[in-house]
Amino acid sequence: MKRLAINDGKPIRSELLPYGHQWLDDEDISSVIEVLKSDWITQGPKVDEFEKKIAAYCGARYAVAVSSGTAALHAACTAAGIYPGDEVITTPLTFAATANVIAYCGGKAVFADIREDTLNIDPDEINRKLSTKTKAILPVDFAGHPSDLDEIKTIARNNELVVIEDAAHALGAEYKGIKIGGLADMTILSFHPVKHITTGEGGMVLTNKKEFYEKLRIIRHHGIIKNKPDKGPWYYEINNPGYNFRITDFQCALGISQLKKLDRFIERRRDIAVKYNEAFTGTEAVITPVESGDVKAVYHIYVIQLRTETLIVDREAIFKALRAENIGVSVHYMPLHLHPFYQKEFGYKQGDYPRAENYYERAITLPVFPKMNEKDVEDTIKAVRKVITYYSKK
Repeated sequence: MKRLAINDGKPIRSELLPYGHQWLDDEDISSVIEVLKSDWITQGPKVDEFEKKIAAYCGARYAVAVSSGTAALHAACTAAGIYPGDEVITTPLTFAATANVIAYCGGKAVFADIREDTLNIDPDEINRKLSTKTKAILPVDFAGHPSDLDEIKTIARNNELVVIEDAAHALGAEYKGIKIGGLADMTILSFHPVKHITTGEGGMVLTNKKEFYEKLRIIRHHGIIKNKPDKGPWYYEINNPGYNFRITDFQCALGISQLKKLDRFIERRRDIAVKYNEAFTGTEAVITPVESGDVKAVYHIYVIQLRTETLIVDREAIFKALRAENIGVSVHYMPLHLHPFYQKEFGYKQGDYPRAENYYERAITLPVFPKMNEKDVEDTIKAVRKVITYYSKK
């Protein structure tokens, strides 16, 4: 049996392979340079062009580009009218921004446990968490696998709630043959470097409702409204303070260039996921991700779960051993109800969401991004097999 790198053996790789990474080429760089040489570098014509192209790709009527995925979530919650005392039902298994923005608005994130297979929010659990204070449902397309949108929208319709879909992981994903983006009241995207395309930092809100679109544009720009030309071309007023959520023209130029490669990027992610699935299927200690038959997942991340009962060590030991092999594994995510803020502020405690907690204790995120070559993929597979074999009870 090969000695593990953590035990002074030879690592699988000489340099660390990250779990995610952007892929920029000369065309991307040239598109940014062109804008930097133009008259517009902040909010300008490239923003409008990027919005139109993403909206068309996703099948949404309107799009509002903003400075980050977090800003997109914050703007969407503000447009939905989340105020102090309101509740928004969401999943505990997500990045902190999903729930933090509810707190920014003065609301409370009410968590509903996940499904054990897709790891997305369980519609049955949503029903159990409804109250007279519920204002919206905020599902997350975890790892790029769309949530149960039909069931969630039915719950929302029956209770007069807004659905804000956090699709930060899911640009290009499909639900029942339809691309994510125009299915919820509002859908948010992220263009962080580890996402499917990048603008450096950046985000977007998609919607088919003109009311939300108009609110979002005002929220993005300090709450400024220019609707009284009789008072002068310079005149504007603010009825409700907004935010500086503006994105730059050169960022959007990068996004436009990246969008041309999106389908290729997605297929490469899916190809890597297939290779991982084939490699680990039949490995007793490893549970591979589920893809429902009615969706096309886009694998923002690829997460395995460990059957720790078949191992002589816990997840932490496996994680450290893989890092020593120079495989840049990560963990997505510690459930939000376990964070001190949510425990102190809202009284959540360990044991409240057993499915999310069980997942967290066993989860490891493996590298998956389009620029990975075949050696990168094979190195990851070899490292997982090496570590799992070493620590197996059999």
